[in-house]
Amino acid sequence: MKTKILKYMLILPLMAILTNGCKKYDDINTNPNATTQVNAAMLATSMILNITRSDIASTKGFMQPFLLGKYLTWGEGQEGLQYNNLGRTDFNRITLLRNVTPMINYATNDGLKKSYEALGHFIRAWQFYHTTIQVGDIPYTDAVKGETEGILQPKYDTQKTVFLGILNELDQANTLFAAGSTFEGDVIFAGNTDKWRRLVNSFELHVLINLFKKTADADLKVIDRFKDIVANRPLMRDYNDNFALAYNATAGQNYPWSDVPAGSGNSFVKSNYTMLSTTLINPLKALQDRRLFYYAKPSPVKVTGGLSESDYNAYVGAEPSTAFSTLQTMRVGKDYSDINNRYVQLVNAEPVSVFSYWDLQFILAEATVRGWISGTTAQTYYAAGITNSMNFIVKNTPDLADYHHNMKMEAAYINVYPTTGAVALTGSTENQIQQIITQKYLANFLQGSKYQSWFENRRTGYPVFVLNTATNLNTPSGNFPLRWLYPSNELNYNSANLAAAVASQYAGSDDNNQMMWLLK
Repeated sequence: MKTKILKYMLILPLMAILTNGCKKYDDINTNPNATTQVNAAMLATSMILNITRSDIASTKGFMQPFLLGKYLTWGEGQEGLQYNNLGRTDFNRITLLRNVTPMINYATNDGLKKSYEALGHFIRAWQFYHTTIQVGDIPYTDAVKGETEGILQPKYDTQKTVFLGILNELDQANTLFAAGSTFEGDVIFAGNTDKWRRLVNSFELHVLINLFKKTADADLKVIDRFKDIVANRPLMRDYNDNFALAYNATAGQNYPWSDVPAGSGNSFVKSNYTMLSTTLINPLKALQDRRLFYYAKPSPVKVTGGLSESDYNAYVGAEPSTAFSTLQTMRVGKDYSDINNRYVQLVNAEPVSVFSYWDLQFILAEATVRGWISGTTAQTYYAAGITNSMNFIVKNTPDLADYHHNMKMEAAYINVYPTTGAVALTGSTENQIQQIITQKYLANFLQGSKYQSWFENRRTGYPVFVLNTATNLNTPSGNFPLRWLYPSNELNYNSANLAAAVASQYAGSDDNNQMMWLLK
């Protein structure tokens, strides 16, 4: 008995020392200015930044989607996306959605609950949309149910089912935002439910225009949905409603290619790795579009040869399908146009949108040309898309000759430009679609959601990309790829459901040339 008492007498002081020591450690290592508990606002911030800042990326990663979209070439080394090598994607967009339900549950009153629920529906719709258009069928109904229902190997839904779900979630987001209250944690619109509602409805029109081959489907009701949204719901009003991330001078929050202050880590941008493409430069020159002078720098060879920096002929693009070795020779010769200095010299060259007002206007123009809606001319929508793109650039560009090469876009020029010459909509339906998509492409230089311009080309064929069988890394080299391969994680951990999805869609062949339901 005495032995037991002695043992406890020795243990208790030791426990007290350890407990006090742990408490002191926690006190020392706890930030008194930061919350130690998760709340709805924190989860909202995390998810909003994930679909904006994280998706936009920075430094070298920023240019990857624009290589696939043929806006530029890259000289550091041969990049697969420039030459159409898609490879495998991932489902990281879906795993993010585990935070949606906790965010809603943390809401402290009914108005906030509606707003966070609306945000959750939008983010789900956004993530599922950008996942399915890469591969086809994906997990949707059973997705993100590992913790709640123990579904660790979700079945795949047909792409049609996924799109129906996306449209329904956007409808719910619209209704809930209309009844919700201003919420915290929003780094884009400061919790303004009206702006979020306008984004939701505008993005739903984007989803619907991508279903233009499915207008006969009685379940989707593509045209009826489109008409109803345009007639009865609020939409984005101008570029101030862009779903865009603005940058600033704080370390880690600079524009993706900013090299301010000097030595901030983006010096590779100044190493002449970028050459702007003929796909971008040539239509800007042909249409006498002054955005050229804000996007690009003139060829040093042409300027040395006597051309002015304000001469369209001083700007030279590189064909992105050209062999890498030939592009390197062109780079050494310096007869090409690089990106404008403003992208490197400004901490916020411009906010980067993942969905913009001009996207909406070009969607409305296309829908009008296709006969889905009436009452406003396609030219009116088309012109609004062009002028808002131009006004956005002017607003965000300091009035320095180096940033516009003495070819300023003043109000008189901007207002008249969409109605002039080859710019104004004219001709057949197909010709007008080509004009609209071309202008959408030009407006989205270093803008837009990931791979947006490539998806537009896949959907419409515009702008035309050059297929060079000698350099194309897709197999076979005579085809452009149509999709990414499914993630390797799905092969390892959800192989049975993946195999069933590949069998039902692509006759068992998961390759880059298979045509998904959306494209048929």
